[in-house]
Formats: sequence, C-alpha cells, structure tokens
Amino acid sequence: MEKVIAGYSVDVTEEGYLTDMNKWNKDIAAAIAKEIGINELTVGHWRVIEFLRKDFAETEKMPTTRRLKNVGNIATKDLYDLFPDGPLLKATKIAGLSKPVSCV
Repeated sequence: MEKVIAGYSVDVTEEGYLTDMNKWNKDIAAAIAKEIGINELTVGHWRVIEFLRKDFAETEKMPTTRRLKNVGNIATKDLYDLFPDGPLLKATKIAGLSKPVSCV
C-alpha cells in the first residue's frame, strides 16, 4: 500500500515496512523513528542503521542481533537501549529494510 512519509510517497507493507529499500532516505528514517516512539536519531542510532543497510546490501540477508554484535561491534545492551521493545524490528523498519523473518 502507498503511504506518504516525510513528504515522500512510498510503498509499505501492512506493518509499515518499506517494500523498496532504495526509496529510503534519512528524512524517511527520522519520520518512521518518530512514528514508533524514537523522537531523535542519535549517532548511536545511525551507526546501527548504517550497519544494517550496508550489511544487507553486501550479503542480501537480514542481519541478526548476533551479527550486529559480532560483526557490527554493537553491544546487545546498546541495541536495546537505542531501540527498546524489539530492537531488530524497530531498527530494520527505520533503516528501510523488510521485517526480519526471525521476528514475529
């Protein structure tokens, strides 16, 4: 379905995930973050978001929490502090990626 986010018309799933990661930009990321209760994206948030996008582009696989920790050097505790109540769900949504299969 089509949705306007930060002035951009994009296609999203029923749960609000972008269907085309190439339509993503930082304005859209900030707007999605606000929608899900993260009022400001800090340097820490951007570090996670940029790792997710880069890793997915390179591997064509959705990164796991373990991969964020082991390859991205992002502590699990930090991930939960930055993206409370479902860090991988929230981070991938803000990053313009699809919903991780490991998340219900």
